Amino acid sequence: MSTCTDIEPSAPETNDFPMPDEHVVIDPSILYLGTPVLLISTSNVDGSANLAPISSSWFLGTVGVLGIGTLGHTIQNLRRTGEAVLNFPSVDLVDAVDRLAATTGSDPMPAYKTAMGFESVKDKFARAGLTAQPSDLVAPPRVLEAPIQLEARVLGIHQVGDPDEQSAAVTVQVVRTHVAESIRKPGHRHHIDPERWRPLIMNFLEFYGLGRQVHPSRLAKVF
Repeated sequence: MSTCTDIEPSAPETNDFPMPDEHVVIDPSILYLGTPVLLISTSNVDGSANLAPISSSWFLGTVGVLGIGTLGHTIQNLRRTGEAVLNFPSVDLVDAVDRLAATTGSDPMPAYKTAMGFESVKDKFARAGLTAQPSDLVAPPRVLEAPIQLEARVLGIHQVGDPDEQSAAVTVQVVRTHVAESIRKPGHRHHIDPERWRPLIMNFLEFYGLGRQVHPSRLAKVF
């Protein structure tokens, strides 16, 4: 089995990297430095499905950490049911994702969302023009059009920062992974082909996609 010690060190090279302009101190309103968008589906009290876009997440093994506001409908469903599906849209679904902007499953809406001009929408799948697909191990449905769908159960919900910030880190255990055949790596049953998978990226609240590979990765050979 290969290990990290099998990686040959690169020979020292002359530093000819481009130098940035002078750095300045700023105070950005948000630090979305470029992360994949996901649509999180949860179950409402009446058994219907809620669907919400989020763009703060990271994964270590089969455990994920999701950044979610504590006043929204999604966090209420997660606290009550402990289940979700994390649906990762490709760049082709950007219009569907954008249709969910400034919508909420809460009725009545929190005052701050009313002030921001949000709209209460009962059927988020219909609003986005997406198709609900039954899951295998959890109650919330998957998004049929999403190339990657992760069924997950909540491990914990933790307050992030000052209580006034009304933010939480939700840790989840992925219990089943579904991927579209079109993005699988040929000859590898459990690998996704990065040349075929084109995630939708949120970069400082704007939508972007990936460009071409910039350099082969020695680490990819290990795993």
